[in-house]
Amino acid sequence: MKLALANLKGGVGKTTTAVNLAAAFARSGLAALLVDLDPQGSASFSLGVAREAVEASSAEVLSGERTAAEAIVETPFGGIHLLPSALRLAGADLALARKHKPEKLLKKALAPIGRRYDVIVVDCPPGLSILTVNALAAADAFIVPVAPHRLDLEALAGFLGLAEELRPRLGRSPELLGILLTMVDHRTQLTDEVVAAVRKQYGSKVFRTEIPINVRLAEAPAEGRPIFDFASWSTGALAYGQLGGEALRRARKAELV
Repeated sequence: MKLALANLKGGVGKTTTAVNLAAAFARSGLAALLVDLDPQGSASFSLGVAREAVEASSAEVLSGERTAAEAIVETPFGGIHLLPSALRLAGADLALARKHKPEKLLKKALAPIGRRYDVIVVDCPPGLSILTVNALAAADAFIVPVAPHRLDLEALAGFLGLAEELRPRLGRSPELLGILLTMVDHRTQLTDEVVAAVRKQYGSKVFRTEIPINVRLAEAPAEGRPIFDFASWSTGALAYGQLGGEALRRARKAELV
């Protein structure tokens, strides 16, 4: 299964979810590849891979200068491989637009190595650039993380609408595996109101699992470690463990794995 993490809005926990969901899958015994498509390289950094240490990245893979197999690196965390990012991705829109079928470049690049992995998780930048379109074109399914704020609700609706409009261009229809509520703090009335609104509007499309505000989730990336290796006892680790199980159940029900 190829799974994209995407949203129009930044700061909603896409990278945290991509990293820790890949780690949760690996803990379940699955061979996992994390693809970092964000020019900031936060997912790579969160797995202990510094930008200056990257010899080949997703930028070179998309441009055709390197194969995915040449760019993928092992991480210190069992079961997780990484296709790292680079700042060069920031100019990808202009560079890739000149290529034939630019929205299919990632799908084509991953095809030769897809059988090596049980699950491939793609971390997308905010927005709906050519990078995110590539992720959706390559994906079997996608997850939309959303924080419980009013503006995030508008971004969620906007992204789902744009994803629907993209279907003819993609030539296939990645499944919405689920909407994930992140940074949830039920001590505030506003959070309760927004969470209730999301669940009422989208129903079973919303994961039952919620990711709470947790200081350990904020600290783990600075240590270059998934939450399970940094603070396995934390509420953040427990939540992502539950999410991994729920995501796999949904994927099996949809016959994606």
